[in-house]
Amino acid sequence: MSDESNELARTTGHRLEELEKGLFTSDLSVNEFLLIKEVGYHPLGFVMGSSIYHTGIQTRKWGQSQELTKLTEAMYNARELAMTRMEDEAAQLGADGVVGVRLDVNYYEWGKDAAEFIAVGTAVKAEDGVSRLNKLGKPFTSDLSGQDFWTLLQTGYAPQGLVMGTCVYHIAHRGLAQAIQSTGQNLELPNFTQALYEARELAMTRMQDEATQLGASGIVGVRLEEKTHQWGSHTIEFLSLGTAVTKTSNDVTLAKPITIISLDN
Repeated sequence: MSDESNELARTTGHRLEELEKGLFTSDLSVNEFLLIKEVGYHPLGFVMGSSIYHTGIQTRKWGQSQELTKLTEAMYNARELAMTRMEDEAAQLGADGVVGVRLDVNYYEWGKDAAEFIAVGTAVKAEDGVSRLNKLGKPFTSDLSGQDFWTLLQTGYAPQGLVMGTCVYHIAHRGLAQAIQSTGQNLELPNFTQALYEARELAMTRMQDEATQLGASGIVGVRLEEKTHQWGSHTIEFLSLGTAVTKTSNDVTLAKPITIISLDN
């Protein structure tokens, strides 16, 4: 291990040791904190993982739509490193899971090819002492809010992991003849339609594959984000995120909606 890694481990170790003594930190709001407690979890500490990653260069053809696999791999691996380090911190605290997870990408002055990928969330532990680790033996992760986490558990489901799929795609430019032909007309641009559809489909499928590995029965809170980062308008990353869940009980403890009966004739 390098001197830099040793120093990082020592710094992290001191922070986690403080949390292990009973003090907890959390980015949950007061309402979220109370709801997490109500469903039987106690916050242990604010955990994080980070990776500063250099993305390589991949050539692309001006008039061809294609996935840029090298960039896709870089964006996925960097986030995975950050997520894994956050999970390791949670495991060190003896947590069952991490709630309210956020994934961010930050660019600094070091250059457009380097970015920091960071994952943060609040590590929690079940108060009944029963393990809630996921199928892979790791703390579950979820980007659901405290309110949504509470609702999920009330309906007999449990989170297994924050799953993601990504695809960096280059969208072909239109030729001069195509641009002139469409001037002043209402018509579909099939090359753009097909490229964007294919890129989103790849990201969604990869997210679903991760959920399958966790033995999930579904994914909730799915969102599909589009980011150009610093590659220019014709190269876009499609990122699909959601919380994989499994059915753990048929008991639904949510209050039923109140039916209002009108007395008007």
